This record gives sequence, structure tokens and C-alpha cells, in this order.
Amino acid sequence: MEKMTMPMYRENDDLTDPDLVPRPVMAVGGSIVTDPGGMELETHHHRKGELIYMTRGVLKCEVQQGLWIVPPQCAVWIPGGTRHSVNGVGAIDVYILFVEPASAPNLSDACCTVSVSPLLRELLLRCASFPTLYPVKGVESRIAAALLDELAVAPVEKLHLPMPADGRLRRIADGMTADPSDRATVQEWANRIGASERTLRRLVVQETGMSFGRWRQQLHIILALQWLSQGASVQSVATDLGYENASSFVVMFRKALGASPARYMTQRLAGSPPATLEM
Repeated sequence: MEKMTMPMYRENDDLTDPDLVPRPVMAVGGSIVTDPGGMELETHHHRKGELIYMTRGVLKCEVQQGLWIVPPQCAVWIPGGTRHSVNGVGAIDVYILFVEPASAPNLSDACCTVSVSPLLRELLLRCASFPTLYPVKGVESRIAAALLDELAVAPVEKLHLPMPADGRLRRIADGMTADPSDRATVQEWANRIGASERTLRRLVVQETGMSFGRWRQQLHIILALQWLSQGASVQSVATDLGYENASSFVVMFRKALGASPARYMTQRLAGSPPATLEM
């Protein structure tokens, strides 16, 4: 896997550390064609907040508290100081926005995936064309302010997998990720980690805020979006996730995200994010 320690920066810029750029926002972006193993930004953090927006491809962002999936026309917001890693596969078009915390006090203090409206997208792309040290007074600053206003009201999407701190639950998470088709019951998983079913159910709710079934379903959604964005068929995704047939998988996906897998991905790739349901 190709290792990257920092995101893309414009050529000939003297300032390459976003934390040192004395502006409310700094946006960079473009295309990355990774090797077959993918692209990875190893665990790091910034003083400034960071927004990672995808126009093509899918990224996964992991922090201590969970895993976020970023499909096309979505972005993940990472508050300043949050240690995180990012990885993606294949051809990726990504834009990254760094935000001075004092300039945007209304932005969330927790990681979240947000849907990117056409207006927010155009503002972000426009800011990515600015020089690093754009004028502090003038049209660039006004556009940057509008970008922050639009980002503050961007709808949050439910594309987050809570990751437990408990070692026993991490073993289950690792096991379900390695073999998502494994349809072991809660009792069977409890036996594998040496706990009672009651204890396991209590731990999952305590650490993730979800029931065991909802937690496993959320993992399946994360994996399905990743595979579908790489061109996998609905049938193959359903099989790999252990569903008896594609119809059962489609019903689950529609209930979770408000559209069938085919419609959801078509709208994403067309740049028209579908409405999502609360989970």
C-alpha cells in the first residue's frame, strides 16, 4: 500500500503545513491514482479542523472512537487535534479543507460524515483554486466565509461505525470485518470471547450505543458502500455479506440509507446525494 504522510499541496507554495497558514481556511485537492494496494495516510493530527471531500472513489477514515466511510459527494469532518488515519483504493478525486478553529466555532466538535450540497461543493472547489496566502480582505475572504457558513448547516449522514474500546468487542469487530458473511448469533459470539450473552449485549450497547444487530448491520453498510463504489455487483456484495439473496440485502440497504444500492450509487456518482434516513 502506498504510504502518504501529508495530503496534496500546490506546487511552488512555500507554506506546506496547514497549521502554519494564517488564513481561516486552506483548501487543496485533485486526483490521486494509487497503486493496487491503495493509498494510506498514516495516523496523524492537525491543530486545525479538517474536511475531506470525495468526488470520486471512497475513503475510510478511522479515529479512536470509530470508523467513517466517505462515498462520492460526501465529506468527513475531523475536528482539530483528532488523531486519525485515512485510506482509499483506486482512482480518487479528493479535496481537503483545513479550518482555523476560531473562524468556525459552530462546527461540530465530533467526527461526522456530511452530505455535500452543490453550493458547498462549488465553494470548496473555488477555495481550492486560491493561493495559499489569499488576500485577507476581498472576494476570496468572502467566499471562504460563505463556505464556512454552508459547512455549518450541512446535513450529517449516518455512515459511522462506532468502534469499542473493550478488547473483547474489538476482537468481534475484527472477526466480523475479516469474515462479514459469518452469521454467528450473539450467543455464539459470546462463547467465542468467553462472556455470557447478557454481558455481550450490555457491552455492545454501552460502548457503541447500538444493539448487536444494529452494530453488525452498520458494519455491513460500511463494507457495502466500499465494495459498490469499486464496481462490485449487488449480488456479489449480498453474497459476501452473508445474505441469502440480493433482495434481502436491498431491503436492508434501503431501510438504512433511503434508496436501493443501485439508485444510491447512481445518485452519488451523478453528484446528487439522496436523502438519507435516521438510523
